[in-house]
Amino acid sequence: MSWTATARYGLEPAPGGLAFVQDLLNTLSAGKPRAPDLLQTDEEARAWLDQALRSWSGVTHRPAPGIELTAEDVEGLRGFRHDLAQSLHARHEDPATEPGPAASVLTLPTALRLDEHGAVHAEPRGTGWRQVASLALVEIYQAQCTDTLRRLKSCRNTRCLTAFYDRSRNNSGVWHDVHVCGNAANLRNYRARKRAGADQA
Repeated sequence: MSWTATARYGLEPAPGGLAFVQDLLNTLSAGKPRAPDLLQTDEEARAWLDQALRSWSGVTHRPAPGIELTAEDVEGLRGFRHDLAQSLHARHEDPATEPGPAASVLTLPTALRLDEHGAVHAEPRGTGWRQVASLALVEIYQAQCTDTLRRLKSCRNTRCLTAFYDRSRNNSGVWHDVHVCGNAANLRNYRARKRAGADQA
């Protein structure tokens, strides 16, 4: 499957439908050099969503919903992405911290459907950006149920914040790319320690 927003940062997608959430988060401008915001214009947002829905359908084996985005929807989707990113970053910085005002309470419609095999599926409802957000929240809820959501993280580099899926055995990853963001952070810390030592001397 082609997750265009995540692939441009050289990352493997999260498993299953959680990759849709990761890809939405990675539409943000990040990386070095900085990649463009894929929700910056209406046309870019629609192109990203069409591809992301096709990829979601491919990994979940479910038909992709037809979602139309107006200019107002694109603005709403950017707001939802911001709240989602803030919530993800806060959860991994300090899981005991209460969500801040950016992590707004959002109630969106969903439907439960019983398929021919007796399995229950949550399906997104609504229109426009609310339907996109409903789909993302369904996938987040399912990832909570399977205990995989804790592996979806934002890079600890606050200048980056790229969303990555931590595949380390003990779930200890903090950088989306240890060679890019990890080395830069270690170098800054090293220089800060040297300056502190020189000041004390």
